[in-house]
Amino acid sequence: MARLRDIVIDARHPAALARFWAAALAGYAIRPYDEAEIARLAEIGLTPETDTAVAIDGPGPTIFVQQWAEGPQGRSALHLDLAPVGSRSEEVARLCALGATVRDERPDHTVLLDPEGHAFCVLDAG
Repeated sequence: MARLRDIVIDARHPAALARFWAAALAGYAIRPYDEAEIARLAEIGLTPETDTAVAIDGPGPTIFVQQWAEGPQGRSALHLDLAPVGSRSEEVARLCALGATVRDERPDHTVLLDPEGHAFCVLDAG
């Protein structure tokens, strides 16, 4: 048996997409960069804004957003289903204000695209 440890999302701009997901998910935040990590990044010519792998910590699995220059091709191999605290329509509106777009409305869920085109769903509450 295995346990889910991390969720990995490929992105052209990891820091920007990590900010989206940290704002979209309750209790999640981008992992803070300490001085040692900032120094390590500087040695390889990077900053937190240009980091090629950004971690988002929260109450569930860690989400890593890693650089992948080609971007999503067709259907993503993995997507997230979000359960709203309030109504589905309110959550869809909130996510769209953060940069998501609606791809498809279904009777029991809405399919959205994050700012880089990754599909994810918002389910009906409950």
